Amino acid sequence: MSSERPDSDQVETDAPVLSHYLEFEAYVTGGIRESVAHQRKILDELGVRYTTGPSIEVDVFHCNLVGPRSLWHATRARSNGIPVIAHTHVTAEDFGDSFRFTNALSKPLKPYLEWAYGQADLLVCPSEYNRRLIETYTDTPTTVISNGVDLEKLDGFESLADEYRQRYGLEPPVVFLVGHVLKRKGLETFVELARRLPELDFAWFGPLDLRMKGRDTTRLIRESPDNCTFTGYVDDIRGAYAAGDIFCFPTHEENEGIALLEAMAAGKAMIVRDIEPFSWLEDGEECLKVDAPPGEIDPFVDAVRRLGDPELRRRLGSNAAGRSESLSLTSIADRYRTLYAEVS
Repeated sequence: MSSERPDSDQVETDAPVLSHYLEFEAYVTGGIRESVAHQRKILDELGVRYTTGPSIEVDVFHCNLVGPRSLWHATRARSNGIPVIAHTHVTAEDFGDSFRFTNALSKPLKPYLEWAYGQADLLVCPSEYNRRLIETYTDTPTTVISNGVDLEKLDGFESLADEYRQRYGLEPPVVFLVGHVLKRKGLETFVELARRLPELDFAWFGPLDLRMKGRDTTRLIRESPDNCTFTGYVDDIRGAYAAGDIFCFPTHEENEGIALLEAMAAGKAMIVRDIEPFSWLEDGEECLKVDAPPGEIDPFVDAVRRLGDPELRRRLGSNAAGRSESLSLTSIADRYRTLYAEVS
């Protein structure tokens, strides 16, 4: 992997040099890839020197996945007195109902992660919920730093509304979701909602590779009603937030959810399943929470119908946007500066 260095006039000469490594980087997509991009943008802005390849010629070894190569280098780093930081993006709880074979792999994954996370000196968890899970895996010290939201990435998204609505044949108010199309993220609920509300357009913006999907996921997508659009990969993610009006996130498990943070920053009214990962959001103020077990659709139908009120959508979206300011990359940058200073 190539090294990345900030401009010389930005470098903090007393800052540690990092190995900021993402194993399988050429293949990893979705939230983990976005989180790593956010971290590196922060490092660049802080003027911290780092390499993206695995190295022990550094002051800190930071891995974002605990694959075999990461662990080999982590072991070498620790034996040479170099502190090891690992991000806890992956848990057994959120691994199932994702891609083909992930259900079968989720059971043996947990003991592996218990051992792997135990090889680090410090674990970085993207949310308090994730930390509570990880503390059942290992007694390795933890700290919480949000994945954050890149406000610059969304800059000017409003101007794309007409283009993206016309491209996908959408009429507002559009109920939407952003990210990989996964059963775990509430695919069945999303499709059934569209079936129950034929007067509304539903759109799921995100990669759609049916070769990687299980039978149930493929069936749900292929049998979805005409008012439910799966766009596949979009070249400019701003278009998704421009075209959508009601961000509906019926996920069953989430470590944090970068798409949710982006929807907040875009000022979108949100509906979320009332699960522990979203306990930090206030029902009726920043979102509508739906307490419904898998397969129960009526409470989601009611929530979508409530958000037919433009004033309620505006109020919830405005409150969510205000809350998201504390999660911007600028706001969380000092957490990383402190993190590396403390362990090096």
